[in-house]
Amino acid sequence: MADIKLLHDLRARLGTVIVGQEALLDRLVIALLAGGHVLLEGPPGLAKTTVVHALATSVDAQYQRVQFTPDLMPGDLTGSDIYDASTGTFRFIPGPLFHEILLADEINRAPPKVQSALLEAMAEHQVTVGGVTRALPLLFMVLATQNPLEQSGTYRLPEAQLDRFLFQIILDYPDLEQEIEISRRARKAHEGHVEEGLTAVLKPVEILALREQVNEIFIDEKIERYAVEVVTATRNLSKYLPQWGDMIQTGASPRASIALLRSAMARAFLDDRDYVIPEDIIELAGDVLRHRIVLDFSAQAEDINADTIISSLLNIINQP
Repeated sequence: MADIKLLHDLRARLGTVIVGQEALLDRLVIALLAGGHVLLEGPPGLAKTTVVHALATSVDAQYQRVQFTPDLMPGDLTGSDIYDASTGTFRFIPGPLFHEILLADEINRAPPKVQSALLEAMAEHQVTVGGVTRALPLLFMVLATQNPLEQSGTYRLPEAQLDRFLFQIILDYPDLEQEIEISRRARKAHEGHVEEGLTAVLKPVEILALREQVNEIFIDEKIERYAVEVVTATRNLSKYLPQWGDMIQTGASPRASIALLRSAMARAFLDDRDYVIPEDIIELAGDVLRHRIVLDFSAQAEDINADTIISSLLNIINQP
């Protein structure tokens, strides 16, 4: 059985590599425990690539970064059958999806066919090439990035694919003191100093063992009902927030309820608790739900976003 102390060591190790972004680091460890994919959204220069590389290195995972572009093909992700003239047969060459952690950089720049290939991998942990279905590694995690400032040459991710991300994490710029520390570390890197924190503290097999322990976390029926009510309220907004009831085109699916409870269990485990508390649900609801809610143009006109709606629902739905 894997030692939970190793998990705390992992969280601390990530904190030595990334300045600030405490919520981001917590969510990444929670997603790793919950077996979920993560969508990171933020402007350039916020160390999105760095944190993914640090996570992969810290858990000794096979890692691959793919830059998504409009000319990317499905085979560039899945791999393809190559004819071997020496044997007269076709041989399958695995693509980047066969790594344990995949960084899909600027995911919304790739066309729909590529997204479909990625969706099968995220949903089923498998890829199909040439009529043959192949399983992906047991520890398979997609960490994707989006730049919200630049929309030219991008594609909107389909709702079915967004629903497969456990979290959408919104990143913001660091404060003054954090940015000073970032610049100091950058100067040291240019001077040839080795960045601390990029050694493995966990193995993939230990992560899988920790996931089994997460399954043992207790959820009281009242807390379970509370979490599911928060999710279903997004599909019946008129009942809870009648002033905004016609602003949502699509609410969160039952998969969101599963994701919210699963991530709450992982958060409890990370906090050395064997039970879920309401604060676990409240803390993670925004990251679990914001990308699963589709708003219409009237919401944009009134400057109402998904976070506003989620926060309001959490305020009016009675906690257990």
